[in-house]
Amino acid sequence: MNAPARPDTTPRLEDYPYRLSDNVRFGDLDPNQHVNNAVYATYFETGRVTLMKLPEYGLTPPGLAWIMVRLDMHFRAELHWPNTIELGLGVVKLGRTSVTFEQVVFSQGKCIASATSVGVLLDEATRRPAPLTAEVIEKLRPWHKRGIEVAPPSI
Repeated sequence: MNAPARPDTTPRLEDYPYRLSDNVRFGDLDPNQHVNNAVYATYFETGRVTLMKLPEYGLTPPGLAWIMVRLDMHFRAELHWPNTIELGLGVVKLGRTSVTFEQVVFSQGKCIASATSVGVLLDEATRRPAPLTAEVIEKLRPWHKRGIEVAPPSI
């Protein structure tokens, strides 16, 4: 008897509305001459920080900051130098004080790595989590992952 077919869960870059390009650096390599697993955390950080910290996106109100509290990575293929990568990010969940992202690293049309990350909004004065503001929730809307219904946080 054949097992039931599993749905294809391979990430598609077009499902991630926030994207940017980067280069694989020679220094990213390990002794096996492929990108070291620890470097992927930096690639994912580049995607998150570029979106969350650049003033034109308005996602970090004065007196608040974002901290990462979770990063779960899935390595899917080797990546070599020289090469370019496409980083993708999409919001998949909003919590009272947090945002959950799905992130990907693509190269030459292939998903090399994916991750789920959680960022928490932090009050810089108290160093305690701060509720997401209505403005931040609205400004995150264009970055919701395609095909995912992102519910507003429950209060």
